Amino acid sequence: MPNANLSAEKTDTLFGDRDFLKNDFVARATGTQVGIGANSRDEALYPILERDADGQPLDGSQARYVLRFAAGETPPVNAFWSVTMYDLPKQLLVRNPIDRYLINSPMIPGMTKGADGSLTLYVQADSRGEDKAANWLPAPKGPFVMFMRYYWPQKALLDEIWKTPSIVKTT
Repeated sequence: MPNANLSAEKTDTLFGDRDFLKNDFVARATGTQVGIGANSRDEALYPILERDADGQPLDGSQARYVLRFAAGETPPVNAFWSVTMYDLPKQLLVRNPIDRYLINSPMIPGMTKGADGSLTLYVQADSRGEDKAANWLPAPKGPFVMFMRYYWPQKALLDEIWKTPSIVKTT
């Protein structure tokens, strides 16, 4: 399945020291505008998930989604990873009935895994029921975007061998 999150692919090239950025003044200025003092790519990566696997913008009023990690395929990091939900166009955290604004790797032990060991996150406006509540990341009833954060990424992430899975529209 192709990765439909095109904006996720090169945001990490905006941050780093002078040797890394060289004379790319546009990248240096953009990096300063969007993340002054941001981490270099060896410290953290920040993919932006804004489209589903079919290339459509994410919208909680139009669809339900899943973000699935195959068994043993959660983001390869030495520290931790997270996925945070923001509404559009404001880019604010999404108010929701369970006060959950993100899912991160320290939460994984309390989540439900599939029989095959996979981890499925339910990204939608309304709960699918108590049996899926532990894995639910509430979405707004409208457009949204999710930001991944990978802290102290391992070589597979840095070398783009491991890729963030696409968000898939579901029923």
